[in-house]
Amino acid sequence: MHYDDPAAIARELIALRTEHRDIDVLIARLQADAHADQFALARMKKRKLRLKDMISYLENKLIPDLDA
Repeated sequence: MHYDDPAAIARELIALRTEHRDIDVLIARLQADAHADQFALARMKKRKLRLKDMISYLENKLIPDLDA
């Protein structure tokens, strides 16, 4: 992906936010289940954090640099 193209960044942000939201729903379901696989839950939480970091990175790419 080209991180210089604002339109491409915006499309990627939509995809990442959707995946982040979907994982959030899955995590909530697993946490409600007493017999849930704790390792799977931990992996999902790590994936969710990586997605959050990538979302933050791409959002910052959309903010123009201002020379102070």
